Amino acid sequence: MLNFIMSLIAGAISGWLAGIIMKSNNGIIVNIILGLVGGIVAGALFGVVGIAFFGFFGNIIGGAIGACILIAVVRFIKKK
Repeated sequence: MLNFIMSLIAGAISGWLAGIIMKSNNGIIVNIILGLVGGIVAGALFGVVGIAFFGFFGNIIGGAIGACILIAVVRFIKKK
């Protein structure tokens, strides 16, 4: 249960950071979702290259990078 709560907190922080970096105005729920899914995306993409994120702060960094990628992809799709 504690790991789940820590994942939500890391997802919220990483989604918030991605929102600031990408200048995106999303609500807290969308930020949490972006952060959590972004962590999965970053883990998969960087796992192919052999890079891994460990610990709470590593999860925040990985989630923020993945969420930034997701925001960029959504913006690209919306432009078409």
